[in-house]
Amino acid sequence: MTTLGFVMLVHESLHRAAQVARYWSEAGCPIVIHVDRRVSQEKYKILSGALSDRPNVRFSPRIRCEWGTWSLVSASQTASEILLAEFPEVRHVYLASGACIPLRPVADLVAYLNARPATDFIESATTEDVSWTKGGLDAERFQFSFPFSWKRQRFFFDRFVRLQRLVGYSRPVPEGLIPHLGSQWWCLTRKTLSAILEDPRRATFENYFRRVWIPDESYFQTMARRYAVRIESRTLTLSKFDYQGKPHVFYDDHLQLLRRSDCFVARKIWRRADRIYDSFLGGGMLSGEGAEPAPGKIDRVFAKAIEIRTRGRPGLLNQSRFPNESWENGKTAAPYSVLQGFDEVFQGFNTWASRLSEARIHGHLFAPDRAHFAGNLDSFAGALSDNATLRDYNPEGFLTNLIWSTRGERQSFAFGPSDRQRIVPFLAADANAHICVISGAWAVSLFHANRNFGEVRETAALLQKIEDAQLKILRRLDTRAKVHIWTLAEFMEAPVEALQVIIELLGDPTSRLTEAPHLVNLTGFGQFVQTLKNQGMHPHLVGDFPLDTVGGDARDVSKPRLVT
Repeated sequence: MTTLGFVMLVHESLHRAAQVARYWSEAGCPIVIHVDRRVSQEKYKILSGALSDRPNVRFSPRIRCEWGTWSLVSASQTASEILLAEFPEVRHVYLASGACIPLRPVADLVAYLNARPATDFIESATTEDVSWTKGGLDAERFQFSFPFSWKRQRFFFDRFVRLQRLVGYSRPVPEGLIPHLGSQWWCLTRKTLSAILEDPRRATFENYFRRVWIPDESYFQTMARRYAVRIESRTLTLSKFDYQGKPHVFYDDHLQLLRRSDCFVARKIWRRADRIYDSFLGGGMLSGEGAEPAPGKIDRVFAKAIEIRTRGRPGLLNQSRFPNESWENGKTAAPYSVLQGFDEVFQGFNTWASRLSEARIHGHLFAPDRAHFAGNLDSFAGALSDNATLRDYNPEGFLTNLIWSTRGERQSFAFGPSDRQRIVPFLAADANAHICVISGAWAVSLFHANRNFGEVRETAALLQKIEDAQLKILRRLDTRAKVHIWTLAEFMEAPVEALQVIIELLGDPTSRLTEAPHLVNLTGFGQFVQTLKNQGMHPHLVGDFPLDTVGGDARDVSKPRLVT
């Protein structure tokens, strides 16, 4: 004679529920099954007929059940009352669902409970102690009234909650109750369960919990605190939930994972997981020999699964997992460099950088005409085309694919105010981006351009306006990229120090600069800047650049000295 009885709540996959019920019944455990009233009478008759030969199986009156409503508690109460009344030998009552399956022999569970005859196993914690409540309804689920179905009447549900918040409504909690929350799957002693069902104030408590949100996760969890001698605030049923609060479904490939958990029962099992049902119900169940249930053994696996589902691999977005904005696990897959103004100031800068580093040095990937890949290629890794129209359709995706397709090789590309600017906020928000900017370097190209000065002045004003907007984005407090900004005047005062920063970014951080590229000829540049000022265009992003007659001849810095 066993001291354990089961209450099963069934609403689908009745043939699987029949398999599990038969297994427990044949092991000597009495069972009371509640079948959702929404299940057709024909299917109900098939289930009851399949178990009609089992003398210790009962069926409770059927109630129409709906998620998040009192009906689930009522179904559990009714079935529990029948179990306690008809099977006086039962000392522990185990609440399970039709999607549950035993993972260890019934004898293991009975022995475990017999060793703890006065212990109730029910997850029970106050709202302040849990972090998994969803929908923003923590204490409010006990303070507000919820007459509308969250699933069927969501419009009215949301607006009634909003109204109660607006007017400051709060229902009083019945005297003597401290609301608790927890999993709806519990294992209670006869003494505790009987006390709950026979409480003289049961009607008062039920009237309160009928309007609590998701009462099946709070009614027994709260009431058990009134009568239990000793509560183990945990469930003996292995059930895992994702980041949205939805239960994980176990499939055949979880078979070994379930075995490692040492848990007694698991839910939610896929109805077509034939290997799991055949293994655990077909004689392949292994005894845990007194082992303590340890769902923590597989927590790491589920935590990793949730991370992959919500965040994926760094920099990888695909059709099956395109995250919400700011959910991505890193915008790109690897560090890369963005160099602005260096190709304006130095002759053959890209050639020099390629020679001194192992990085791939591209030209202006976001130039208006095309993407200037290294080596002047018309396509690059990942079948990326240099076509500007294709690139500009989704520039963020273009850069993400480039970095993903070249993992293991550092990428670097030139940028400037003449390029397409839509990518700038993405660059600023990407922790993998290392951005070095010589502001005002665009003035050097204009200085060497053989153009009418009126056109030069107009172009200078436009480029400065674009670069100014760009720098404001890069200097925001929420920028995650690593940003170095020099004005052209600051850079020219110590170009070797700035070049050392570039070399460290592109190669070994411990490497030292051994040669420098040649600066472009800046003779007369100071006067050019002054002329722009005289014409009413103030190039403030260039910095305080001296006239050529001040601070020495510009040709003196055309070959930066090296410090060894």
